[in-house]
Amino acid sequence: MKSEKFPTNTSLIIHFLRGSKRYFILAIFFAMLVSLLDLINPKIIGYTVDTIIGTDPSSMPNIFNNLVDKLGGINYLKANIWVLAIMIIIVALFSAIARFLFRLNNVKGAETLVKTMRDELFDQILHLPFKWHGENHTGDIIQRCTSDVDQIKMFLSEQLTSLFRVIVLIILAIIFMLQINVKLTILSALFFPIVIGYSYFFHEKIGSQFEKADTQEGILSSIAQENLTGVRVVRAFGREAYERERFEKQNREYTNLWIKLMHYLSLFWSTGDIFSHGQIIAIMAYGVYLTVNGEITTGNYIAFIYYNAMLTWPVRMLGRVIANMSKAGISIERLRYIMNSQREIEKENTIKSDLRQDISFKNITYKYDNSTKKVLDNVSLEIKAGSTVGILGSTGSGKSTLMYLLDRLYELNEDGGSITIGGVDINDIDRAYLRENIGMVLQEPYLFSRTLEENIKIAKDEATFNDIEEAARIACLNETINNFKQGYETSVGERGVTLSGGQKQRTAIAQMLIRKPPIMIFDDSLSAVDSETDAKIRNALKDNIAKSTVIIIAHRITTLMHADKIVVMDKGKIIEEGSHEELIALNGIYRKIHDLQLEQGKLIEEEENGRE
Repeated sequence: MKSEKFPTNTSLIIHFLRGSKRYFILAIFFAMLVSLLDLINPKIIGYTVDTIIGTDPSSMPNIFNNLVDKLGGINYLKANIWVLAIMIIIVALFSAIARFLFRLNNVKGAETLVKTMRDELFDQILHLPFKWHGENHTGDIIQRCTSDVDQIKMFLSEQLTSLFRVIVLIILAIIFMLQINVKLTILSALFFPIVIGYSYFFHEKIGSQFEKADTQEGILSSIAQENLTGVRVVRAFGREAYERERFEKQNREYTNLWIKLMHYLSLFWSTGDIFSHGQIIAIMAYGVYLTVNGEITTGNYIAFIYYNAMLTWPVRMLGRVIANMSKAGISIERLRYIMNSQREIEKENTIKSDLRQDISFKNITYKYDNSTKKVLDNVSLEIKAGSTVGILGSTGSGKSTLMYLLDRLYELNEDGGSITIGGVDINDIDRAYLRENIGMVLQEPYLFSRTLEENIKIAKDEATFNDIEEAARIACLNETINNFKQGYETSVGERGVTLSGGQKQRTAIAQMLIRKPPIMIFDDSLSAVDSETDAKIRNALKDNIAKSTVIIIAHRITTLMHADKIVVMDKGKIIEEGSHEELIALNGIYRKIHDLQLEQGKLIEEEENGRE
């Protein structure tokens, strides 16, 4: 078992922070500076009340006493109290500037972090195996890359950076408070472990509940994504009520989980309010008692109240960090799953060999992970360069899997045989080069929400408009496009929703043909076009791509009958192989399917003639 690239959540965060670290360091510095400056003004106010307005001496740091002497001494300040007001304003101004620089660097760090996370996640997802995408729902992946990314950003930028400011503020405030009165400071500090204690208690509750809610949100996103992209299917089969009920059921579960989570958070914050206000009342009451008894001066009492008020939110902030750490930890764990997923492994010293050569499948046996059933069972097949091979088989016979293995979308199991092109094992061929030179058109092609022109040239950025027209002509799509009001500038909508099934398939064929790859695979990609268009496309392909090796997977005999070789598959094995004439003469499964489809064709033709 291979070791994980990011064994801990911390290692992943450090990796993500590499581009934004300097901003967060500056943000932390300015946050601590804000804390220091915020502690100065209460000291000045206390000094003013006790020494300048009153007659009680007030202890101040030597640097402040030296400054008083330079300004003309206590008597001068008593006559010009506005000087102290100016000092308070100056300190507040510097505090505001430091706060602005903290926010600025914090925002820069947060947005840089988000960009880094999204870029890294997107790149990782693009390089994960085809099988991984089949095992993970698109909606859940999107939710991880959006909500979980935002959760981590919020924790790091709004709470973790403030943590350093809070720690500095607490330490300095306690020092200043101890200088004023030890008894009051001890009373204030008694509430700290209580806040930390109940925060830790809620940390576990909030974390487990957030994980459940996050998982359910991913499922909800998947349902919404599936229905929005498949809205035509839903409406065509009248499944609106069913899908709505399915969505609402999932939404209820998700909502109930968040309500329960909010219940915990409400208890957490309410508990915090009780203890925080209790601390303030206790300090105020005991402080008044000490002031009346002459143990502290009025100015020091006012300063202490300021410091205690300053500590109320920071101490609760520590509790909030502990509670939210659980939510951020779950989000990091979910992203770590993606980042630790094994990318497609590329061998060293791969080559870029000529792919216009014979293709050989030798003893191919394949089964999916955690499955005992063989999808392919000892399949061997030779395909001559430049020939056309047809593959016929029922659903689940393994014909598409065989092509996915050729394109290395699936990797062969150990001792699962070998696939070679021109005698070179495909594992020794550069993967990107291999896929660039194997064109594959699927039964349900995916079109991007762009124009027809952009979709056709997506496989070849440098393609000219003449190249696009030629590919469309071979795919029998050019005439259809010209009938559209906007021609090649027609937008196809999300997943090609504005096009018919046949038009989408022909667009996908043109998309592949524009590259003119040496190996072309049509995986039941003519199923949505009529027989006449099917024949036109096959004739056009024959006239224009004579040097390419063509593999056609289809259920329609007329699509395959002119192939140089036809292979019939069933239950993962090749059961018949030969030309159309040879298979008809064999009088096996191919012959039965041929006769059945021929009979069905005659019945349809007779029915149409009867209507006329």
